[in-house]
Amino acid sequence: MSRKVKSAEFKHDTISYYTQGEGQSIVLIHGFLESAEMWFEYANELAKTHYVIMPNLPGHGNTACFGYDHSMELMGDSVIAILKAENKRKAIVVGHSMGGYVAMAMADKHPDVLKGLCLYHSTAKSDSAERKNGRLQAIKLVQQNHKSFIRISIPLLFRPKYRIPYRQEINKLKRAALLMPKQGIIAALQGMRERPNREIIFKFPPYPVLLIGGKHDHLIPFNDLKIQASLSENVQAIRLKEAGHMSFVEEKENALNWIVRWLKHRET
Repeated sequence: MSRKVKSAEFKHDTISYYTQGEGQSIVLIHGFLESAEMWFEYANELAKTHYVIMPNLPGHGNTACFGYDHSMELMGDSVIAILKAENKRKAIVVGHSMGGYVAMAMADKHPDVLKGLCLYHSTAKSDSAERKNGRLQAIKLVQQNHKSFIRISIPLLFRPKYRIPYRQEINKLKRAALLMPKQGIIAALQGMRERPNREIIFKFPPYPVLLIGGKHDHLIPFNDLKIQASLSENVQAIRLKEAGHMSFVEEKENALNWIVRWLKHRET
């Protein structure tokens, strides 16, 4: 099934994205230091039943930067611009890590667009004071040497036992991230730092919500996801027993199977 490369107008520039398949629309949003390419293997399966849309967020992939602060709302608006270009009124949205923060911004600002929401190693919570300070420290490191920041940061996203077995995949992610402009990295860090807490959305979600976390994910503790899932019967949390933060590599088939099962269940 062929994958198409497209672009949509956004704020006097363009957002790049890919599409694949046919059927009900599903948007797959990548995370920080990633690009739409992270989803290609998943898209090959999901495109059998869905029209898959994979954006490159502002400052990522080959999409331009839009200033020095890419708020989650701005990134969400860029996805909305793609949906409008595609003449799609509603979609299921899946977001990995920062992509989940973008999805939550969409759920907050454009609630009528979502038909389902999956936070994939992500959370509705805002950054803690400690995490916000960590973002500031990260910005300083990026300003000093953004390539060194990338080389150090990406392996740390993986469970330690997988850093050597998946060295090839880690190096591929590094090479892609090293193409990012320094401005895009800083703008994303600033946007994540400023995002508000959106847990209230899970109290009365008008669509099914799936939270996927890793037992060994030190960035998104699974206990936080369990608490968020308890806010509504419409929210479900799934723990992947072997994964850290990057289960699309670490526990690829199992994570994909959970997404596929969720999609089938929500359509019945």
